Amino acid sequence: MNLVLQDTMAREKRPFVPADPQRVTMYVCGPTVYNYVHIGNARPVVVFDVLFRVLRRIYGAEAVVYARNITDVDDKINAKAAAEGVDISVVTERYAAAYHEDMAALGALPPTLEPRATAHIEAMQAMIARLIEGGSAYAAEGHALFDTQSFPDYGALSGRDLDDMIAGARVEVAPYKRHPADFVLWKPSKPGEPEWPSPWGPGRPGWHIECSAMVEKTLGAPIDIHGGGLDLIFPHHENEIAQSRCADHAPVYARYWLHNGFLDMAGEKMSKSLGNVVLPRELLKTTPGEAIRWALLSAHYRAPLDWTAELIVQARQSLDRLYQVLQDAGRELAGYDVRSNPVIERAAAELAAPFDAALANDLNTPQAQSELFQLAQGLRAALTAGDKEAAWLRRAALLRAGELIGFLQADPGSWFEGGADEALKARIDDLLTRRLAARQAKDWPAADAIRDELNALNVVVMDGPQGATWRFRESAEA
Repeated sequence: MNLVLQDTMAREKRPFVPADPQRVTMYVCGPTVYNYVHIGNARPVVVFDVLFRVLRRIYGAEAVVYARNITDVDDKINAKAAAEGVDISVVTERYAAAYHEDMAALGALPPTLEPRATAHIEAMQAMIARLIEGGSAYAAEGHALFDTQSFPDYGALSGRDLDDMIAGARVEVAPYKRHPADFVLWKPSKPGEPEWPSPWGPGRPGWHIECSAMVEKTLGAPIDIHGGGLDLIFPHHENEIAQSRCADHAPVYARYWLHNGFLDMAGEKMSKSLGNVVLPRELLKTTPGEAIRWALLSAHYRAPLDWTAELIVQARQSLDRLYQVLQDAGRELAGYDVRSNPVIERAAAELAAPFDAALANDLNTPQAQSELFQLAQGLRAALTAGDKEAAWLRRAALLRAGELIGFLQADPGSWFEGGADEALKARIDDLLTRRLAARQAKDWPAADAIRDELNALNVVVMDGPQGATWRFRESAEA
């Protein structure tokens, strides 16, 4: 698999070549844990989980080191803790745990490393001290600030000059700044807020220095890949580059930069400040995490994604089709045992080659989803022809492809019947048997009455070549 990625800095697709194939490094900006994450926050998690999986497939699981930080000191965290009258750790532990639960439900693998800001205060202070000593930062009125005029490449990532960036951003005006674009590395804490001693006065770090210090401490710069959302290009990633390169006098901070597009609702970026948020935690009560993941990957990661109820319904229906083929294959291939060997594994990999090529082309997940259907069609054709050897290989190829992108990991029966106890399953199966008998006898009034009973149970029936299967209706389908 020859991976090609769109590099934000280069503004073009580049073949991915790590500095060291034995240790491929990736860092992605993680959550600020002051509340439950919304579905827009989940998009980069799922996108970079796909990249993590692809890198592991190419270089081996042990060779890929993926760090995703947690910001656990912040104005919003401080405000939440003050309102509840608790230490900030109470707030951050609560929402970090919820974040882990929600992202695991979306099929995201845990990162290799998950550094927390409060555990890296000393590393941040050491980096700030180097910046001041080197003339790229200065202390003023209890603050430490980065001098943007000291870094000629400032703005290279976003492609804008300094004046344009200042005009388009919310820049804090302060008398102690040498230049309006200079940004905070260390600042005094407000009364009652957590603080740490420092050479510049008691306080806490600025947001941007956190990631630079954690990258340096956990991965070592330069790293291969740095990722995040489009909204982080400026000022966060621009500032990361400036402070990290100046601190280490390095020509490169990250060799590839990747950014995912926004998730929109009714044409507006989803954000807590606008109040137009959908929480995975609530959505997961009625929708399988795999369907949410499918929806998040249904557009190319660099493109905007319009989040609608219809999108979730379509995602569930797409997965229903794939699981239906797998369920039928399970029935037809029951007892058919072909022991795995390298020849068979290579044959399955060759069948999945177009799928692999889609992901290798800058993570083209919509095309990869289309290729899953092509594999499913081949499996269906082999089942119809009664060719068990071909069906076995095609099922293996479909499952191999699904594993790489994080789909088709459930047992098909559990997928369709999840949430039903044994008594309810038995009742539904009995209704389906009676429905089939009524349709075969052309007793349409009886078939309609059974359909009404199934509807009352919130059951969706799917008729296929090997018989009918069922699942519970999503709330968006009601």
